Amino acid sequence: QSGALKRKLQSSHGNPPVKRKRKLSINTFRKGATEADRREEASSSQKPVPKKQLTDKQNESQKSRPFVKTSSLFKNNPDIPEIHRKEVQQVQENVFTTDSFSQLDLHPHLVSTINTVLNICSMTSVQKQTIPVLLQGRDALVRSQTGSGKTLAYGIPLVQSLQGMESKIQRSDGPYALVLVPTRELALQSFDTIQKLLKPFTWIVPGVLMGGEKRKSEKARLRKGINILISTPGRLVDHIKSTECIHFRRTQWLIIDEADRILDLGFEKDVAVILNALNAERETRQNVLLSATLTEGVTRLADISLNDPVSISIADEIQKLPEPASQTDREASSSSNCMEQENFAVPETLQQYVMVVPSKLRLVTLAAFILQKCKFEKRHKMIIFFSSCEQVEFYHELLVKVLSGGSESEQAGHSSLSSVSLQFLRLHGSMEQEERTEVFQEFLKSKTGILLCTDLAARGLDLPQVTWIVQYNAPASPAEYIHRIGRTARVGCRGSSLLVLAPSEAEYVSLLASHKINVSELKMEKVLASLMKDDRFKLHRAGRKKSCGKNPQEVRERATVLQTKFENHVHSSEENVQWAKKALQSFLCAYTTYPKELKHIFHIKSLHLGHMAKSFGLRDAPQNLTALPTAGSKRKTKARPKRSDLLKKTHGKRRLAEILRSEYSSGMDTAGAKVKKKKKRKQRKAGNQQIPT
Repeated sequence: QSGALKRKLQSSHGNPPVKRKRKLSINTFRKGATEADRREEASSSQKPVPKKQLTDKQNESQKSRPFVKTSSLFKNNPDIPEIHRKEVQQVQENVFTTDSFSQLDLHPHLVSTINTVLNICSMTSVQKQTIPVLLQGRDALVRSQTGSGKTLAYGIPLVQSLQGMESKIQRSDGPYALVLVPTRELALQSFDTIQKLLKPFTWIVPGVLMGGEKRKSEKARLRKGINILISTPGRLVDHIKSTECIHFRRTQWLIIDEADRILDLGFEKDVAVILNALNAERETRQNVLLSATLTEGVTRLADISLNDPVSISIADEIQKLPEPASQTDREASSSSNCMEQENFAVPETLQQYVMVVPSKLRLVTLAAFILQKCKFEKRHKMIIFFSSCEQVEFYHELLVKVLSGGSESEQAGHSSLSSVSLQFLRLHGSMEQEERTEVFQEFLKSKTGILLCTDLAARGLDLPQVTWIVQYNAPASPAEYIHRIGRTARVGCRGSSLLVLAPSEAEYVSLLASHKINVSELKMEKVLASLMKDDRFKLHRAGRKKSCGKNPQEVRERATVLQTKFENHVHSSEENVQWAKKALQSFLCAYTTYPKELKHIFHIKSLHLGHMAKSFGLRDAPQNLTALPTAGSKRKTKARPKRSDLLKKTHGKRRLAEILRSEYSSGMDTAGAKVKKKKKRKQRKAGNQQIPT
């Protein structure tokens, strides 16, 4: 009432009262203006600006300035805890020895091939201890760090014994040796090594069987004859059941490489089928188990398959093979006990780092790290590990679009930066076999590049010149951590690894220290500062002076611009948004699978969904994630109707011992599935005919 009275008194001549107009800045109307911009404009609003100059500046800023929506990237983040780690003495192995292969009782042509074709003059420690034992015909359980030359440790005595047989081997004799490996890529790599060793002995024929290849062509090769058979377990079981010409009458060697991984992937039943097939035709043979880690499952497999084995452990702290335990003792010993007791050998030339990053900043920090190492520094070759196939696909597409320069017009404006192109590759189990092989060979031959992959590439693969391993999602166990970082610093070369953790996961560093694994901390701010070298992420403002040095505020602004680029790409189409949501859901599903011993570190309730969404380029926390169809949910729904059918047939002669596999499966299309589909169709037709009209 008092306000109205004042306005009446002011309008003495009966004119309507004049409303006080608020001065509006140009930023009020500009779409996408941040709060910081509005505050800055408000403070300088008292100074009058000519109208023409204002419109010119507005048009200029609209063209040059990126569209920034995410001003809260550095707000409301949890505090980064200080990492308190004990300095522990790492278990070291002496990788090299001064002994040459000529000191062993080997065929001179074999020694010459090792020296000239493989360019190896001296033995590694595992080769020095293993080769003489295997040449004596003894069974062995070999445990040595990754990249120490275990393939040659069994390959050399295998070739030496086969070429020296009294009756010369014929191709039609069939397999004399069987080598089991967990993944298709490792099968190809092992086949290549054995093929090189056999160069002087052309009458011995090696061969490889693996999922994804044509079964018909593999059967033709088996009919012609394969003397050294390298295979993945699933594919070999498939041939044992369906290929008549395969036999093991003359098999004298059984070698199980990466034995712990074969068991981890659920191939234990398949290995049992293979062992039964071998024992049915020939009971006496030489057996070798090799692995970088010794697990309970490997010990169990050693009890079944090895006969009076020699235990070879190269680490300074030699862990003897545990004595065969009773069934009740095995059940009582949990996996947590295994976790607490086992120490792992790490190469001396490997530098290990950990970086604690809030969830919102994970994506920009990863991008900054890639730019720093592969673009601004000396060119590096990098492998980045993710926990699911969907994440690999999503991040590969996102990083290619945003970091590789974007459109042609954008590249033209930044020719100095675009001169160094980033090559991104991806590798996971959902890819077609032909594409997997092509990517594997391309990364193998290239001197630089960034490979985004799942744990498919974590075992046994010898990828030369890899200088950095980045674990974007933490591994489920210290053993898996060792296998991942083992892709670099191989056979004496130098390498580095980076583990990315959220603030709630910082305790994982103490777990690694309990296994005598030392990691140094790398600060997130240091990595983000590398964005100052790339003017694509510069925030242009009128009247701003050229910045000198690494101004923390400008680093944050550039990180925000980069995050905005990611978000703009994701939100450019509904399809991209759905893809990002599927990738986020697959990450959350993988996060729930950490073992119970690590749940206090990796618990789904400790994640902030909105902050995690930022790391997938989403502006808001998505709703109804469970309704999205992911690859994992598809696999589950397909498996449900089959389980009852499988259980019904367990009592029959042709028992289907099919088990759920991860992406490392044999890749075979089972004929049984097609038969079931036909039966279902017939049943539907019969049912439709019976329905009264």
